[in-house]
Amino acid sequence: MKVLLYTEGLKYVSKSGLGRAIRHQMKALEYAGVPYTLDQTDDYDVAHINTYGLKSRHLARKAHRQGKKVVYHAHSTEEDFRNSFLLSNQIAPLFKKWLVSSYSLGDHIVTPTPYSKSLLEGYGIQKPITAVSNGIDLSFYERPEGEDGSAFREKFGYSKEDKVVMAVGLYIERKGILDFVELAERMPEYKFIWFGYTDPKLIPQKIREALKVKLPNLCFAGYVEPEVLRTAYYGADLFLFPTFEETEGIVLLEALAARQKVLIRDIPIYEGWFADGVNVYKATGVDGFEQKIRDILEGKLPDLTEAGYEVAKQKDIRNIGAELKAIYESL
Repeated sequence: MKVLLYTEGLKYVSKSGLGRAIRHQMKALEYAGVPYTLDQTDDYDVAHINTYGLKSRHLARKAHRQGKKVVYHAHSTEEDFRNSFLLSNQIAPLFKKWLVSSYSLGDHIVTPTPYSKSLLEGYGIQKPITAVSNGIDLSFYERPEGEDGSAFREKFGYSKEDKVVMAVGLYIERKGILDFVELAERMPEYKFIWFGYTDPKLIPQKIREALKVKLPNLCFAGYVEPEVLRTAYYGADLFLFPTFEETEGIVLLEALAARQKVLIRDIPIYEGWFADGVNVYKATGVDGFEQKIRDILEGKLPDLTEAGYEVAKQKDIRNIGAELKAIYESL
C-alpha cells in the first residue's frame, strides 16, 4: 500500500500550521512504515488530500475514477476561517459550503480533534469522520543537556533578567494578536515577542495598525525556522496562546513538548483536554490574561510544565502514524 500525500500549493503553506501538519504526516508515515509519495504522477493506492482548492478536488475525482481510495484531511472549518483575512467573515458561509462539498469527496475524513469532528458532523457531512491529532515530534523538542535558553536571548536582545512572553501565529485577529498588543501595553515591565507572519495586504486595517504599534517591550519577529523557534520555547518564560478558535493548535503542542509554561484562552476546543491549573493555565479576556501572566511570571502559581508535557506525549507522532495506517487499511 502506497499513499499519495497531496497538498495544493505546498510551497505557499509551508510556513503555516498546515505546513507543519504536512511535515508531521510525512514523519508519522515513516515511523509507521507506510510508503508515501508527494508526486501525483507516481503510482499509489490511497490519496490523502490536505487542501480544498480546485486541483485538490480534481485529484479526488480522478482517484475515484481510477478505483483508488481518498482520505480527505479536514484542517479547516468555517469557524476558524472567520476573523482571519480580508472579507473572511463575509464569505464564510460560502466557504463552508465549499468545504462540505470538498470533504465529501473523501471515502474517509480525518480531522485533528473531537472538537473539529463535531463541527464537521454539524455541517451534515455523511462520510465517516475520525479525529487524528496532527501529532508532535517529541524528540525534536527534547531540551539538550546544558540548554539554558541563552541562545534565544542573545539572538533577540534579551537579558537573563528579562521576563519574556512569547506567542506564535499568523497576523490575524483569530489568533488573538490584538489582545497580545494590549497586554504588552499594559505590562511594560515584561517583554512580548510574536513569531509568525502574514502579508499585510491580506489582513484588515485594524491588524495592520496593531503591527505598527511601537513599544520598547514588543517585538514582531516574523517567521523563523523551526530550529530558531525551538530556542524560543526553551528560552522564554511563558508561551501565551490567545487564539479564539482552532482545529488543534500545533504550536501549543510544540510549547508543551519543549516543557514551556503555557497560558491559553479558555475556548471550547480545549474543554476536557486541558484543565486550568492542572496541565495548563487558562484565562478569558485581557484582564484574565494580565492577572495570570503576572501570577505565573512572579512565581505565584505552581509550575505545570511536566503535566503539560504528559499531554504532548499522548500526541507523539509515532502513535499518529499507526492511526493513519489503520484508516488506510480499513478502506
